[in-house]
Amino acid sequence: MNSTRLGVGIIGAGRVGPLFAAALTRAGHGLVGITPPSAASKERVDAVLGGVVYADPLDIIERSELVVLALPDQELQPFIEGMSLQNAWTTGQIVLHTSITHGLAVLDSARAQGVIPLAVHPLMEFTGTSMDLARMSGAWCVISAPAVAEPIASALAVEMGMEPLVVSDENRSHVASAIALATSFSHTTIHEAATRLKAAGIDNPGVVMQPLVSSSVENALRLFAGNERELGGED
Repeated sequence: MNSTRLGVGIIGAGRVGPLFAAALTRAGHGLVGITPPSAASKERVDAVLGGVVYADPLDIIERSELVVLALPDQELQPFIEGMSLQNAWTTGQIVLHTSITHGLAVLDSARAQGVIPLAVHPLMEFTGTSMDLARMSGAWCVISAPAVAEPIASALAVEMGMEPLVVSDENRSHVASAIALATSFSHTTIHEAATRLKAAGIDNPGVVMQPLVSSSVENALRLFAGNERELGGED
């Protein structure tokens, strides 16, 4: 897709939006603008994007060929429908949201105005800092799109350095629950273990635990992969 340079607009300046902006501009697309971050986040966003242009949502949507909606789950549908009431969308415009909770249905009102709807969610936790760009390289990326638009979603994922993983709308909830389980369990377990090490008088428990946690996760994933192969080989 990088032979076609798109004007990219980002709605949402939290942890995800600026990184999508950085990854897409690195791939050769042009950044039209991003909605203003909070005062607390501005320094972080500036560090990731440099001299970025901040603009209001209507202006960004009007001037962008690819609109990335990196909004909290509860804000996504009201925003899309609000823009639809203002006839903000353009036929042929690519509109991509980054939520794993929502599928394509949340884009129905925009789709009625002729947009190409995509749902693209990297399987990684974002810090909102430039280190996420390195983590995106080789990460899996869940994509959902109408069949005719799957190549577009896949190409965008690849351009950002990720491996596309096509998931149907009806199966996104399973992926969402798997992500929530993996992240919440790891956060809770690591916090409890680190607290106990701290109580034992060990300084920097996070640093001490990192090799252990990394090797444990790798071993668990390796064992799961081995079990899958064994089950697959059974008659």
